[in-house]
Amino acid sequence: MQNICGVDVSKDWLDAFIGPDSFKRFANTPDGIDQLANFARTGAAALVVMESSGGVERMAFQMLWAGDIPCALVNPRGVRDFAKAMGRLEKTDRIDAQVIAHFAATRKIKPTPLPSAQQQHLAALSARMRQVTSDLVVQKQRLHSVQSDVARQGIVEIIGVLKRQSKELSAAIATLIANDPVWAALDTAFRSVKGVADRTVATLIADLPEIGTLSNKQIAKLVGLAPLADDSGKRQGKRHTRGGRSSVRSLLFLIGDIARKYDQSLTDFRDRLLAAGKPKMVVRIALAHKLLVRLNAKARETRAAIAQQG
Repeated sequence: MQNICGVDVSKDWLDAFIGPDSFKRFANTPDGIDQLANFARTGAAALVVMESSGGVERMAFQMLWAGDIPCALVNPRGVRDFAKAMGRLEKTDRIDAQVIAHFAATRKIKPTPLPSAQQQHLAALSARMRQVTSDLVVQKQRLHSVQSDVARQGIVEIIGVLKRQSKELSAAIATLIANDPVWAALDTAFRSVKGVADRTVATLIADLPEIGTLSNKQIAKLVGLAPLADDSGKRQGKRHTRGGRSSVRSLLFLIGDIARKYDQSLTDFRDRLLAAGKPKMVVRIALAHKLLVRLNAKARETRAAIAQQG
């Protein structure tokens, strides 16, 4: 079995474990990451595995790949569930790193490809656009309730700044997509679904680069729109969705309701579920799932056409 280096990542520290009993702590800084790389090489680790931890793992992930050390990102929930199943209820940094390594070896985790610089740039712009959009909503709500003229003027100024940033971000995102042949083709394909516009296209390309390369079942599970079985013996439990790419999922909830207004088949699908007594949240999930499947099919066709041309 190949050696795997499990790394428990926090804002300040990188706690690394290589079996059978090699453990070391490094600072989550460029120098510390260099030391982690040497630790992995010395331990003959074929793969470094860490959890997706809200971005604090990003620098280590990128620097290790830059040093030709394959890395993989795994879902923290999956690792925790694995630990519970193995009876590892204790929780220390050393144990967490050891569990990550054991989880990766058992599940035969493969390296997570490093996104290109262009992909990372688009993802950063798309994330900032979501922040600006959210901030605009908050400031506009405050504007309606403020009483003081001075406070009102301050909010108006902030709204002006946010609107300018939104416009600049939209232009930058559009330029990035237009300058990439594959992204430009996907842009055209996605927009053929009425209701899908700039923000949806940017989010799909930035946060779901796998679209069009996976099966419908795989892409739905990746986004968090695949109902998971909960059966035991004769009992058939309710299916639930969990995890996944929250930025994509949240947007598909919104766009699914918009798209159905232009597509009678989506409206009929929604009405059938409601008539069958399905809860509104279940209907929202089903509608978003159906929209994702359509977008995935269009992306698959687009990628296949580009491959044939190439």
